[in-house]
Order: sequence, then structure tokens, then C-alpha cells
Amino acid sequence: MRQIFSNCLLRYWFVILGLSPAANITAQEVELLTGEGILFWSPQQQITGYRGIDKLYPTREITAGQTAYPLIPDERDLSDFRYRYNGKRFTLDDYLRDMHVAGLIAVKDGRVVLERYGLGNNADSRWISFSVAKSVVSMLIGAAIKDGYFRSVDDLVTDYLPQLKGGAYDAVTVKNILQMASGVAWNEDYDDADSDVANAPGGTLPLFGYMRALSADAAPDEKFNYNTGETNIAGALLRAAIGNNLSTYLSSKIWQPFGMESDANWLIEEPGGVEFGGCCISATLRDYARIGIFAMRDGVLPDGERVLPKGWMAESTTPSNAYDGYGYYWWLFFGDGVYAALGVFGQLIYIDPDNNLVIAMHSAWPQAVGTEFGAHRGAFLQALARAL
Repeated sequence: MRQIFSNCLLRYWFVILGLSPAANITAQEVELLTGEGILFWSPQQQITGYRGIDKLYPTREITAGQTAYPLIPDERDLSDFRYRYNGKRFTLDDYLRDMHVAGLIAVKDGRVVLERYGLGNNADSRWISFSVAKSVVSMLIGAAIKDGYFRSVDDLVTDYLPQLKGGAYDAVTVKNILQMASGVAWNEDYDDADSDVANAPGGTLPLFGYMRALSADAAPDEKFNYNTGETNIAGALLRAAIGNNLSTYLSSKIWQPFGMESDANWLIEEPGGVEFGGCCISATLRDYARIGIFAMRDGVLPDGERVLPKGWMAESTTPSNAYDGYGYYWWLFFGDGVYAALGVFGQLIYIDPDNNLVIAMHSAWPQAVGTEFGAHRGAFLQALARAL
């Protein structure tokens, strides 16, 4: 897999944007805010920080409802489960240990056939999602289309964000943004001191000014280019369309009516500020699984009410013209019909509609992105899906 979840993505969120620490953090938590930042946290710092990001940085609550979508326990005996990777055989316990898994759940036909926790987590532990949040934003944009806030994904970005008029975004649509195919030139190489990700300013309006001045290096819909700046454009698009913050909209459209079990939170730029469109919802493992079930149901609530436009998930998981491994903030390279929300350091919601299977995972990989870790996870998921 190409290095698209790059280290600079994290540095951009936590360094370039200059997040303000949350108030009243403890002396032990202060240590997490020093040094080189989240990208270089030690294993223990990862566990503490990923589980309690709301103690370190400002967040906005996502409120759960009164009735949880039922996840029926039906644990399978996987003591004989084995899979092969790189010429070696591994067990389930090997995977949990070697891949630094904080939580793993598999829901097959609505029944929890596997649920394991590690690194001190339990079913009540919230864990940061990183870029898994992008896939949630994609669904919220679908909900906003259903609600009439957008006409369609073919609307121009500048219809909602006039601050971007007069530059390369004049011809870019909402669909282009969702597919990372705007054609706007953006250098995501943090090792390059002259890159965009190294020089883009913090704050929404200054960022818009910077991006309005960018040039195009391709026509929209022709070139896939992972663009951190545009993930915040997606969040701003949604806020501008609905006239509300993302956490409240998520709570009212999905979290409460679908039946998420626990409150969650979303990282914001500063106290009272805006959510990051491309990052950082923190929720429990079971509720990540429910996100996958909601997607697999094409956005239909338990009472039959439709939240997403009919066929939205099929549209969202159709390969783009620019890259056949990507849809509307969903990754499509796990196999036919399978799609996934992915976040750095091993976060995952894996959705296999043909087999009515959702797998969600909380992890603390020692690397933000690693070819070996990604390939190993892929081998494990394929084998587990077959076994279930």
C-alpha cells in the first residue's frame, strides 16, 4: 500500500495547526504534550493518549441515545484459528500481541462472534480513530444531501465556501473533494521544508487563504492526491451547508437514532472551535462496529427510517476515476465488495456486505503507517473473514 497515510498528516493536525491543550490536565498528562508530539509517543504514551485524548486536547461531545442497537453475544471458538503471513503461521493471540491490538470485534449476521481487548482497554474504553473519521464525514455529507442541505455531490465547493473563489477550486465539486481528486497541487511530503503540509497555516480562514492561492496540476477527477488540507475543506463544507457543528449533526443523524451505546467525542481546533473534518472521533469499539453496521444497512435506522440517500453506500464505495482503491473517503483494496475506514496506527472498520460481516479494531502500532503492519493486517483479515 502506498504511503498515503503519511507522517506529515499527524504533524499537520497536532503541530502545524497548533492545538491548544485542554484545561486542567494532570502532571502525567502534561508529559504527552511535550517533546515531538503524538507521532513519536512511546507505547505507554500511545495507550494513555489514544484512550484519553479529551483530557489532553479540546473536544466536543457526541451524545448517545437511550436505546442501544443490539449486538447479540455469540462467541465463536477460534482456538484452532490459524493464518499465514510472510511464510509463518500465526494464531489469534499472536495477532493481538504482535499487532498491538487494544480491541478487536467481529459482528457476523448481527451477532458478536469475536470480541477481545488488550492494552488495558475494555468495552467502555474510548479510543481515537484518526482518519476513520473521514468515512464518517462522508456519510454525514450523504445525510446532508438527503436533508436537502446539498443538491448533490456535483455541487461546486465554492457554492458553499466562497472564500475559495478565484483559484484552482473554482471548478472543484464536492465529489472531487470526497475522492481526493480535486486536481489542486498539494505536496504532502513533510520531509520537504517547502511542502504545503509544512507551510500551510493553522486556523480555518488562514488555511482557506493559503489553499485559494494553490494552482492546479490536473483537471478535477483525473488525479488522486492525498491532501490533508482538503479534509478540513470537507468539514467546512458540511458545516456551511448544515449551519451547525459536526458533532451535533453526527449525534442527531446517526449516534442517537441508530443506537450507539456510549457518548463519543470529536477533536476540535481550540476550545469552542471547529472539528477536524479529517480526523479524530473517539468512541468505543462496539460503537465503531455499529458505524460499520449502519454503513452496511445503507444508512437505514432500526425503525426503517432512511438517513442516507438510497444507494449512497454503493455510490460511496464505487472506485473513483482517479484511483480504483478509493471511493468517498472509503478504501477499496481489501477485496471484491469489501470497503474499509482506516486510520493511522492501525485503526479500522472493515465492512463485507456480501457476508454480512463487520470487523472493527483499535490498535497502537509503533509506526503511523507501515507496509509490514498493513500487509500483516490484510492477511489476518482475509483469513478471519473466511473462518467466520
